[in-house]
Amino acid sequence: MFHSIEEFLSIWHQESESTLKLFQLLTDASLSQKVSEEGRSLGRLANHLIESLTEMPHKLGLPIEEEQPALETTAELVAAYQRVNAQFIDALESNWNDDDLERETNMYGEQWKNGHTLFVIVVHQSHHRGQMTVLMRQAGLKVIGVYGPSKEEWEEMNIPAMA
Repeated sequence: MFHSIEEFLSIWHQESESTLKLFQLLTDASLSQKVSEEGRSLGRLANHLIESLTEMPHKLGLPIEEEQPALETTAELVAAYQRVNAQFIDALESNWNDDDLERETNMYGEQWKNGHTLFVIVVHQSHHRGQMTVLMRQAGLKVIGVYGPSKEEWEEMNIPAMA
């Protein structure tokens, strides 16, 4: 749970930048990649992250219009993520102070402190970003390291990747 807006934003800037970097590595052809026929595609996961970044803050009462995008190109996904992320940050900085993080809001039938919901936004994005990296590997795309070097980044440093 976050206890200050500054604390959240220091984490969020890193997390959203990592997500944007992943989006920028996608190709239009890779967006249809799935683990299984009934699974979400790489493009659907990217769209889901964008819609979640409007849906959850909207539920918190921040002045953000919910979006349910069905974007079909990498360029559209990158632009939309940048746009909704900027709206989210602006809405948070312009409308909340640290005391708002202690307020409770109905989230999915439960009362969550707003600071907890911000934590959930971070881990939700991280969870789906992990799913995306698996699909990116299956699609033959390079994957960046987020919390440590990727296999390719180890190789670029001339260090054998850990088995």
